[in-house]
Amino acid sequence: MHRILIVEDTPAEADALVACLERYGSERGVSFRVERLSSALDFMERRPSADLIFMDIDMPGVTGMEAAELLRTYDAETPLVFVTNLAQYAVHGYAVDALDFIVKPVSYQDFVPHMDRAMRAMARTVGRTVAIPTGEGTRVVRVSDVLYVDILRHDIYYHLAGEPDAVRVRGSIKAAEAALGQDFVRIAASCLVNMGQIRMVRRESVVMANGDELFFSRAKRREALEAINNYAGGSF
Repeated sequence: MHRILIVEDTPAEADALVACLERYGSERGVSFRVERLSSALDFMERRPSADLIFMDIDMPGVTGMEAAELLRTYDAETPLVFVTNLAQYAVHGYAVDALDFIVKPVSYQDFVPHMDRAMRAMARTVGRTVAIPTGEGTRVVRVSDVLYVDILRHDIYYHLAGEPDAVRVRGSIKAAEAALGQDFVRIAASCLVNMGQIRMVRRESVVMANGDELFFSRAKRREALEAINNYAGGSF
């Protein structure tokens, strides 16, 4: 299931996008979980995770372009589609690596080719998976959905986006680190975090996309901060 975020201050325009997504999903046999935010400020405060973002540009107060600029300081990969009646802003989209623009009012006929392009982009960014062997069988989850992994005694806990309960398995943090890859960093001997899911870096901790605060160990703090800073392009 693809996670779609719509940031739009006009309910009717957001409804139109949801309707297009529902029809597209029905026709193409794909499923979407859609979240709606009514302001760019809300987006900037919450920094929610998504596989694809539809962003209105012309919103009161903080604009969608300003929100997109913030997004790119911590997330260089999530496909971003601007939905706007301000076509003259298209050139500015290159600065935030926007995937596409859809001009309002959105019709389904116009929506389809843009969504086809977005689906191809999502396949590139969220396609990698990891197999987690559990007592009930092997779970295959997207690496991008793994918020962090920690260990307690001999049990590994995978904390996944959108799931309140962690997945517990037997194993080692070292094996999890090897399976998950270079987007993850140890902030302590017993904790491995997805740098793409970090929403705030504090002096002694990081805050993840689900709000969990995880603390650096003294031994790992400097190395972890360097890795996070490099990943974010020197933003921290």
